[in-house]
Amino acid sequence: MISPTLARVEAARSCTGCGACAALAPEKFALSLSDDGFHRPRQTAPLDDNEEAAFAAVCPGRGMSQPRAEGEDDPFWGPVVGLWKGAATDPELRRNASSGGALSALLMHLLHTGQVAHVVQTGAGDIPYGNGTVVSRDAASVFEAAGSRYAPSSPVAGIDSHLAKGEPFAFVGKPCDVAALRAMARRDPRIDRLVPYMISFFCAGVPSLKGAEAVLQRMGCRPEDVASFRYRGEGWPGPARAVLKDGSVRTLTYEQSWGDILSKHLQFRCKICPDGTGGAADVVCADAWECDDEGYPLFEEREGVSLVLARTTRGAALVAAAQAADAIEMSTARVADIAAMQPGQLKKKRLALSRLLALRLMLRPVPAFHGYRLGAAARSAGLIANLRSFLGTCRRIAGGRA
Repeated sequence: MISPTLARVEAARSCTGCGACAALAPEKFALSLSDDGFHRPRQTAPLDDNEEAAFAAVCPGRGMSQPRAEGEDDPFWGPVVGLWKGAATDPELRRNASSGGALSALLMHLLHTGQVAHVVQTGAGDIPYGNGTVVSRDAASVFEAAGSRYAPSSPVAGIDSHLAKGEPFAFVGKPCDVAALRAMARRDPRIDRLVPYMISFFCAGVPSLKGAEAVLQRMGCRPEDVASFRYRGEGWPGPARAVLKDGSVRTLTYEQSWGDILSKHLQFRCKICPDGTGGAADVVCADAWECDDEGYPLFEEREGVSLVLARTTRGAALVAAAQAADAIEMSTARVADIAAMQPGQLKKKRLALSRLLALRLMLRPVPAFHGYRLGAAARSAGLIANLRSFLGTCRRIAGGRA
């Protein structure tokens, strides 16, 4: 018998591919690549009542909760204890990473100071343009994994194997991954004890693996000829870069790879997500984009600048300690400045409620989102923008495009 939670999530098309279901019941869920290029669970055996209750409580496709703020609770940007702009002090790391290297520098600081024994994060998978969960135990392996990976990832799936080691580790994941792990922590006390830091990043959505294949096609190369692949890095924003087995290199600009291709292959769940900014994390990092007069980010190559947002006092203490250790250089930023650096996230949050209401009107199951202040965000968008978003979502559902 199929899990009622899984049935609802499949009907809603709201699976994020995080892997929480496989973590909860690894003998009863198997993750695989779907026909449309996303990580999706396949149930192999019935769940008992306890497993079903746990699944319903932690699956971000069923719902998500933003933790109570320890400081300011902004309707657009969530809990804020501290906010900075800056970069890694290591110039090589700053260039190698996607946006100033602050996230990677924080991970290196945690490892160097012995606060964690390893880091669980996402890196290259079995195929060069795919993703896999990797374990970093030193600065070199953190450096190797640095950079955005615009493809499906499921870092929560194997979390039990890391908890079983009994050593503290930092977890890096998409906002939905971190939300799932926070929810799991309410049922598994090992998580709060062994995962002192959950770190995330601003996420515009997960592209299908078919998006990466479309990038390769635009580059004029076949997937089987690729030896290594980077979505970003080696600059800011940095190009998509494929190294072929014959040693030749193909590139596309960030605007070409993300703007023209990958952003057109996002899974539906990401289009209705009110938490692209990692509300459940201790620290969140993002691109501190500069924008033109119309609010569109400028993608000319330059030295990377990270936006670093601490959501908990523990996260703020980590940022302060990394600054004191000269791992990162930061200057204080204002919450009011985030909108100019991340206009896409602002628009998405403002219109999230209108899209969710459209789903409900069209009799689609809707994930439950708690603590995200969607009403306040929607009111700031105004009636016309909300109405356009609502009707547009209804049209896409009626046309089978959502």
